Amino acid sequence: MKPTAAGGPAMLAVLLLAYIFNYVDRQIVGILAVPIKSDLGLSDTEVGLMGGLAFSLFYSGLGIPIARLADRRDRVTIIAISVALWSLCTALCGAVQTFTQLFLARMGVGIGEAGGVAPSYALIADAFPQEQHARALAIFLLGIPIGSALGIVFGGWIAANIDWRSAFTIVGLAGLLVAPLVRLALRDPRPVDRAGPSTAASLGEALRLLARKPSFWLMSVGNGSGAIAGYGLLFWLPSYFRRSLGLELFDISLFFGAIVLIGGMTGIWAAGWLGDRLGHRNPTAYAIVPAVAVFLAAPLNAAGLFVPSLPVAFVLFLVPNGLGLAWAGPVTAAIQQIVPADMRATASAGFLFFTNLFGLGLGTVLIGFLSDRFSSAFGEESLRYAILCALSFYMLGGVLYAIAARFIAKDWHSEAAA
Repeated sequence: MKPTAAGGPAMLAVLLLAYIFNYVDRQIVGILAVPIKSDLGLSDTEVGLMGGLAFSLFYSGLGIPIARLADRRDRVTIIAISVALWSLCTALCGAVQTFTQLFLARMGVGIGEAGGVAPSYALIADAFPQEQHARALAIFLLGIPIGSALGIVFGGWIAANIDWRSAFTIVGLAGLLVAPLVRLALRDPRPVDRAGPSTAASLGEALRLLARKPSFWLMSVGNGSGAIAGYGLLFWLPSYFRRSLGLELFDISLFFGAIVLIGGMTGIWAAGWLGDRLGHRNPTAYAIVPAVAVFLAAPLNAAGLFVPSLPVAFVLFLVPNGLGLAWAGPVTAAIQQIVPADMRATASAGFLFFTNLFGLGLGTVLIGFLSDRFSSAFGEESLRYAILCALSFYMLGGVLYAIAARFIAKDWHSEAAA
């Protein structure tokens, strides 16, 4: 890739490192949910609230005002502060004694992470040419499977050999080391005069523009719907492997960590490459690629829930794990290209609002709630059927992506004409 601003590849590498820790800290609770539930005596609903709603409550709400600040101020500083805050709150999770304390600590993680992602999207979009956006963003978004897998494997290993509290403390303190690296190694490629409050578009202007972009709303809500299934699977599959397949904690971390790492990296990179290759000629591809992917992800995951063979289950979960993340490069690239440069962080935050409010806020809680409700009928297998119900949201997301494909070219080109 040839960056349009100095330091593009180096910037991408540092932002990727920060995003890896973002997902280590975000997803480590999935593998630790097994010992946390036992130690604190929680129900599946409470575990879902701790893993999802606690994080998304402020993460979703604060993302837009922080992104507005990022459109007007130095984005690197905002990202560095965010890394430090979410890492500190992750470390504090290791000191909690009650469900309420853990809920509040996870809220702190969400507040910190609210300022890290949307400004990173905007930095990358400014640093690389348009025809490389999906691939550059796909590289950044590899932080999702890498960070998730590291959180699963190392969290499981530490919990199995020490305890779950130490897992939170160790990964949180490690993340604190990344914050000064972000601040000292990066610079915002945006000219100084562009970062001033007099030149950035107002929130009202941004909302009025987005109101005329049906593809934005369809892709945002579609991604939020798919995220209910995606985040729900990411959080609850370790518990499913324990209850229904009888795996031990560290075995789960290796088994599921490999699924997340291999499937996620392959899916994100392949979809980013395909999105740029097809989208360069026809922007419709940026919505069609994820639509097809999530339509395939639902039945493959469902099949994985009902096979007794671990090797077969590995493959059946591996493939849809990649398909479930195929939105990452194409959709985030499209969001960047339907608004002017000075609205990119705001548009990204709006998109992430739906993704995380629905996906993180509802996905883990919904599956936990259904598991508790199904327990009288299915006993220890209740989680299997709760996950199966949540897969229907992949199908809804696919429908909304497909409808967005009808509008994306018009939204894209009308902006270019403007």
